[in-house]
Amino acid sequence: MTEQNLTKIVCLSGGKDSTAMALRLRELHPNEEYKFICTPTGDELPPMVEHWKRLECILGTSLIYLNTKTLFELIREMKMLPNWRARWCTRILKIEIAQEYYEQHLPAEVYVGLRADEPDRKGNKLFDNNVRQAFPLREWGWGINEVLKYLDRRGVKIPRRTDCGMCFYQRIGEWWELWREFPARYAEYEALENEIGHTLLSPGKFKNWPHALKDLRAEFEKGRLPRGINSQLSIF
Repeated sequence: MTEQNLTKIVCLSGGKDSTAMALRLRELHPNEEYKFICTPTGDELPPMVEHWKRLECILGTSLIYLNTKTLFELIREMKMLPNWRARWCTRILKIEIAQEYYEQHLPAEVYVGLRADEPDRKGNKLFDNNVRQAFPLREWGWGINEVLKYLDRRGVKIPRRTDCGMCFYQRIGEWWELWREFPARYAEYEALENEIGHTLLSPGKFKNWPHALKDLRAEFEKGRLPRGINSQLSIF
């Protein structure tokens, strides 16, 4: 691979690590023709969408949004909700769509936001030998402290939720927070469970809490609070 024909692709999820990496790369190389890609699922919460828009302004370029289908569309096509045993959402909407983009822009160098204080990601190999990975944060010796200090210096605040609104990995307090702050979105997930005939949460995941969103909502409406929060303060 030669530098002259190399496509430089920056993976920008919008989390703290990828955001710090993207902003610093632009700061160091303002004239480089980076392609800043992200893989939205269509289920990000409003603060995350606004975060991506702000990053476009700071970076001085539009982000490349890869997905043509949303998580909602795929759920209805597959008649299946993602869950901890079948995390197909990440595979289809994140991994496969990104790899397809890399292969359409060969030869390519892909910049990944892996910090210096994180372990190597063994087995994280891309499909084509003409795609190589670079880890700027590791090269700079940036751990979590350096990342947070840099974002603070740039005045960039990362949304507390950067994942999908319906993510089955979220804690019970995050479901409560979702119900309180985004009731329309919560209702949409509840209707989706009813439509598909399954639940996002596995039975028994949260001890003494129901797993169906409609039943969970009923508990919240009665005033029951997850541990660690009160009716006025967020858990975050």
